[in-house]
Amino acid sequence: MTEDLLRLAGVSVRLGGREILRDVSFGIRPGQFTGLIGPNGAGKTTLIRVILGLQPVTGGAVLIDGRPRSAREESIGYVPQKLAIEPDMPLRVRDVVALGLDGNKLGIRLPSRARRELVHDMLTAVGAQRYANARVGELSGGEQQRVMIAHALISKPKLLLLDEPLANLDISSEQGIVSVLARLARAEGVAVLLSAHDMNPLMPVMDRIVYVAAGRVAVGDADEVVQPEVLSRLYGQHVDVIRVHGRILVVAAPDGAHDSTAHDGAAHDSAEQDLGIVG
Repeated sequence: MTEDLLRLAGVSVRLGGREILRDVSFGIRPGQFTGLIGPNGAGKTTLIRVILGLQPVTGGAVLIDGRPRSAREESIGYVPQKLAIEPDMPLRVRDVVALGLDGNKLGIRLPSRARRELVHDMLTAVGAQRYANARVGELSGGEQQRVMIAHALISKPKLLLLDEPLANLDISSEQGIVSVLARLARAEGVAVLLSAHDMNPLMPVMDRIVYVAAGRVAVGDADEVVQPEVLSRLYGQHVDVIRVHGRILVVAAPDGAHDSTAHDGAAHDSAEQDLGIVG
């Protein structure tokens, strides 16, 4: 049996006296595509920061390949939600991807044929070769996400973390990004952990789901986790799971005090707010 590449064991986080994560445990194996699903404020971003080593834990441990993660864990790649580059900066796509090779090293690396070929191959792998010479600021949101995936993967990490990469993308761009990630996970054996509000774009490729609500998680495949009894325990109030037109919707049961809202792909974990639809 393949060992877990990433394992969180009883991770808890408190910030300002508030419990953000509580006893979170799960593992991800090489080549596995895992969806980190949950509403705003549930703890998804905190969880990613813990894995990256940017957020100290108050309990538990993060293990990479069975050992405590190091201060500079080079086996992890990361794609933020927004591109941290000024739109008018005269930086080409191929330059951004190349920075993934040595952007954290001092000095200027001279160009070489091997580096150019590596950048070309990575851009081809994510379907971005046709705009390799374009300025990054000129690209659409979906195109920028492909570039940042190439930037994160060119150094050959074992684990790729993506923070809401599908936010504000159209359906076609969503499908394209998910397809690229699934293909690379299978072909390269990269473990993918992708956070999102809406699980539906991930359903065709997702091996496992880590569903986060109120700082706690439920883990398994979608059929195991996305069930009324499981999510009701997680949220601490009754919710219904509705399957309609090929989509999964998670909504609060009407109770006379709170009405279900109808915005796609988001839910609130506060008892004082309505549960929106997740997925």
